[in-house]
Amino acid sequence: TLLELVKVRASQLNHCALCLDMHSKDALAAGESVERLIQLSAWEESQHFYTEKEIAAIQLTEAVTVLTDGFVPDEVYAKAAKRFEEAELAQLIAAITVINAWNRFGVTCRMAPGHHTPGDIKH
Repeated sequence: TLLELVKVRASQLNHCALCLDMHSKDALAAGESVERLIQLSAWEESQHFYTEKEIAAIQLTEAVTVLTDGFVPDEVYAKAAKRFEEAELAQLIAAITVINAWNRFGVTCRMAPGHHTPGDIKH
C-alpha cells in the first residue's frame, strides 16, 4: 500500500483525477483504509495515521513532484535514505518519477476518472 499512497499523493499534487481514481481504488483493494486515504492530502496535520517510513516516502514524493527550488532538499533525501534500503530507495524514486509522468499524460489529455476497476492493467 505504500506505493499506492505515493501514487495518490503525487496525483493529488498534480491534479490528475484519472490517477487519483485509479490509485485510490487500488489502495483500497490492497487493504488501505479510507481514513488514511482521506487524510493523505493533509498528512502533515495527520502524521499519527502514518508510519515514519510512510512519512519519509510522502515527503520525498512531494519534493520530487514539486521541485520548487530545483532540487530535492538534502534533509528530505537523507530521511528517506535512512528509512529505505538502497534498492528500495531507488525503486521508490523510480515509482515517484513514473507516476509524475503518468499524471502529466492524464492531465494533458484530460483523461476522465471513474472507469478503473482494481486489477485492471495499470501503471
